[in-house]
Amino acid sequence: MIDRDSGVSVWRQIEQTLADEIRSGQWGEGARLPTEAELASRFRVNRHTVRRAVGGLADRGLVRVEQGRGIFVRENVLEYLIGRRTRFTENVRRVNRSPGGHALTLTRQRAERDVAEALGIRAGAQVVFLETVGEVDGRPVSFGAHRFPAKLFPRFEDAYRSAGSGSITQVMEAHGFGDYERAVTKVTARMPDATEAEVLQQPRTRPILFVESLNVAVDGTPLQISQVRHAADRFQMIFETRGPSGPGFEPPP
Repeated sequence: MIDRDSGVSVWRQIEQTLADEIRSGQWGEGARLPTEAELASRFRVNRHTVRRAVGGLADRGLVRVEQGRGIFVRENVLEYLIGRRTRFTENVRRVNRSPGGHALTLTRQRAERDVAEALGIRAGAQVVFLETVGEVDGRPVSFGAHRFPAKLFPRFEDAYRSAGSGSITQVMEAHGFGDYERAVTKVTARMPDATEAEVLQQPRTRPILFVESLNVAVDGTPLQISQVRHAADRFQMIFETRGPSGPGFEPPP
């Protein structure tokens, strides 16, 4: 399993092997991994090498190390890629988990000045307002507010409802914007308010990641601004600054 001539450090190979096993479900949420001694025996390395691999997994948010108890797979941790093409369903399915969710609100409203400026429309112009809950394996992980220029999405409501699972990507495709891209992502950590904590089913004492983003068409036309609250203990956000180099691409820890 370890290729000592690959040019990739041994501990990094061990880290990636264990990460792949966690993603595939071999090690379920909350499961205790083998001890350092057992892993060292399995990979035929010393315990220091195993310790570095486990440290890499912990840095990626995949495991937690409890002194005196062992190494445990973190519960409901999703490695979520943020890049030019950011899609919730694709991100969830990429790690062999089940995406889901539903709309809380779908209506049309007048754009306030800051919304209008972000979308490149005049203040007071009509926007589609969509409020959603995103789920992974049936558990809420995100609570989002999304706004779209109504003039670019005349059939938004019908397209959204016909998508079945309420896919924003399918709405984009229905209006000729299937290749939309993420232009801006801003992330802030803060404590949730009462509504956010209730929707995400978490205590108010646990932080959330507040993500503001702008999606645009290939010609740069603003299509969507979003404010999404993520349950911080269920998300590991990875920002891609360069596209994948091949089919074996894995994001760096």
